[in-house]
Amino acid sequence: MRTPRAAAFAGIAFSVLFTAALILVRLAVPSDPEGADDWLNEGGKRDAVILALNLLPFAGIAFLWFIGVVRDRMGHGEDRLFATVFLGSGLLFIAMLFAAGAISAGLVLVASDLSSSGVWSFGRRVSFTLLTTYAMRMAAVFALSTTTIVTRLGMAPRWITVLGVAAGVILLVSAGVIPWVEVIFPAWVFVISAHILVVSFRSGGTPAPALAEV
Repeated sequence: MRTPRAAAFAGIAFSVLFTAALILVRLAVPSDPEGADDWLNEGGKRDAVILALNLLPFAGIAFLWFIGVVRDRMGHGEDRLFATVFLGSGLLFIAMLFAAGAISAGLVLVASDLSSSGVWSFGRRVSFTLLTTYAMRMAAVFALSTTTIVTRLGMAPRWITVLGVAAGVILLVSAGVIPWVEVIFPAWVFVISAHILVVSFRSGGTPAPALAEV
């Protein structure tokens, strides 16, 4: 469970679950619904949102495991400053993800009572902003700090470094502004995890650095 393959499988699981949840929500929820009556009365859209909200806890658990295994692979060579930012931003991302999911679930469950009040609009905007603005910017910090650490330790090829910096900067600048930009983060995690998995199989499962070039 401490091997690079554990991080790879956890990262891939997070990427798939989180991307699926984002797609379901984006397709089911109108861009600016005034109330819940119209779209939540459609069984398919309501079920899609509920499924997405049920996927979020498992995505968060997989991401937490991904953080733990990657940090374990860094070992004693990690920079304390960037390691603190790496761990803190990852944990804040999960916390905000869960908070946004909990608020959204509460709104969906009592939508019939709130659709004609300002509570629905307020709660929806809070959950949306929490996920797309704050959580995604913590994801950007996580991507940048992770890239910095693995680059300093010589654990990543150049293209991984470039990809991580690009993903972090794009999320930091455009999160909450450009629709669908959130999928960049799980896509980045998926690419890193796939690379870890390929390197692990090429090295025969030896305890080489998780992101090292073969």
